[in-house]
Amino acid sequence: MLKEFKEFALKGNMVDMAIGIIIGAAFGTVVKSLVDDMFMPLISSILKAPDFSNLFLVLKTPENAAEINMHSLEAIREAGGIAFGYGLFINALIAFLIVTFVLYLVVKSINRLKRKQEEESAPQPTAGPTQEELLSEIRDLLKAK
Repeated sequence: MLKEFKEFALKGNMVDMAIGIIIGAAFGTVVKSLVDDMFMPLISSILKAPDFSNLFLVLKTPENAAEINMHSLEAIREAGGIAFGYGLFINALIAFLIVTFVLYLVVKSINRLKRKQEEESAPQPTAGPTQEELLSEIRDLLKAK
């Protein structure tokens, strides 16, 4: 049983999948940094918001509202208030769009390489007889009858 598991775990597909998961996790970190540290400051400056991920709408004010910083989504939630954090959702949506676009480009390039490889490895059609040669053969067969 251990031998079968070892064969399964070391198959190319299993190793490829593990590498893909590890690279995907690292890629997620890079995309999160790209969104949080590069794109969001630009969008925040355009919208004149100090922190884009901190855009929210207070649905229920906490009871100790005078004692807390009402300009922070985390502070409102920690104090027991309810806030609709649409800025965080927009951050997640932008990150999703970036990941989707990059994966589209990766899949597109892989498909292009596969098509190219299939075209190169596909057997070339052999040149068959011309129409005239086929008609000559038919004529000769008919004459032989």
